[in-house]
Amino acid sequence: MGPTTAPKGCGPSISSLYYNLCDLATVWGIVVEAIAAAGVVTSFVLLIILMASLPFVTDKKRKGMVVLQASILVFTLGLFGLSFAFIVGRDFTTCAARRFLFGVLFSGCLACLVMHGLWLALLERRGRGPRGWMLCLGALALWMVEVIINTEWLIITVVRSPLRGVIVSDLSCSIANQDFVMALIYVMALLLAVVLMAVPSLTHKHKQWRRDGAFILATGVFTTAIWVAWIVMYIHGNQVAGNPSWDDPTLAVAVVSNAWVFLGLYTIPEVCLLTQEDPDQEQPHDGDHIYPARSLVYDNILKEQEPPHQNIYMENKAFSMDEPSAVSKKPVSPYGVFNGQLRSGVYQPTELALITKGLANRDQVKDTVLPRATAPSLTPESGNSLPRSAESLPPSGLSHAGSENGLNKKALW
Repeated sequence: MGPTTAPKGCGPSISSLYYNLCDLATVWGIVVEAIAAAGVVTSFVLLIILMASLPFVTDKKRKGMVVLQASILVFTLGLFGLSFAFIVGRDFTTCAARRFLFGVLFSGCLACLVMHGLWLALLERRGRGPRGWMLCLGALALWMVEVIINTEWLIITVVRSPLRGVIVSDLSCSIANQDFVMALIYVMALLLAVVLMAVPSLTHKHKQWRRDGAFILATGVFTTAIWVAWIVMYIHGNQVAGNPSWDDPTLAVAVVSNAWVFLGLYTIPEVCLLTQEDPDQEQPHDGDHIYPARSLVYDNILKEQEPPHQNIYMENKAFSMDEPSAVSKKPVSPYGVFNGQLRSGVYQPTELALITKGLANRDQVKDTVLPRATAPSLTPESGNSLPRSAESLPPSGLSHAGSENGLNKKALW
């Protein structure tokens, strides 16, 4: 086309290959282009958020899924970029990119979803799932199968020329719609595996893992619906309607909508749940904290309500009754409770220690009250055979009476 025949909205210097990107009469191209550009920006921002949230992930199980989620974001970013290949016109480069990257990018996303669903199923069955590097190797193996299939199919169809000695420039574009769909059978098998792997995780005992399974299942179901719709239109609907030119818009809309399904139903919810705690981690019971810490305001309130000579903490009266009054009546500082320690760190004596302390204090009091016995003097004194210590004792309930037979004692009680 010459410069004078450029459609409205396109400049004269733009090649006819890119008219769908600027032609105002071709509204679908501009709309799909805008949605794909927004998807590229969203995928890039989510990838940055995912990498920035990695140091704040406390759950080791979710941290192992970060690699799979980052891979899905990369493949989704590629799907948004692939949609531009269906918007622009056909040539050898765009047709080869369509045929090769369509199945490769979709298989990458679906392989990561399959491994995530498998991890959830094993976690529900055995209590623990495979490690992150094992999941990455599994997803890489599933993805490489489609890479090999598309590479062989592209080489065979492009190298084999229908006419010997004649070079066909658009050989990569001369492929039937049925052959294009048949080359994606492995991708369809991965899509079926995504749906089947997500079903067992819906019965997990933890709500957090059930939600992950629900996200994967919803992504698989919506992807299946999109694939059924575009395959029917691509193979049968456009030919029946008599508009074969709708093939490129059909594939472009399918790629963009499916990429947004990957973002909205799986990637964004998983990024939001990335910093949650592990539900399998045991939480400390409230009964373990026998003496919880009290706040300073609560201590001040109790201090104002109680008399100043009493401590705010209750003591065991059963053992305090056995202690001597001289020992128990000690001055207590009103600021003794503000020692900078928590209530759980205060020394709590055992019953045996309190009993031992009470007996020791009782023996000490007895030693101070009762006199010590002294040995009697060996030198006899006239008319008195009692020891000197007995004479010094005060009369306490005994009466002394003299008689001929000696000293007699008579109790007065």
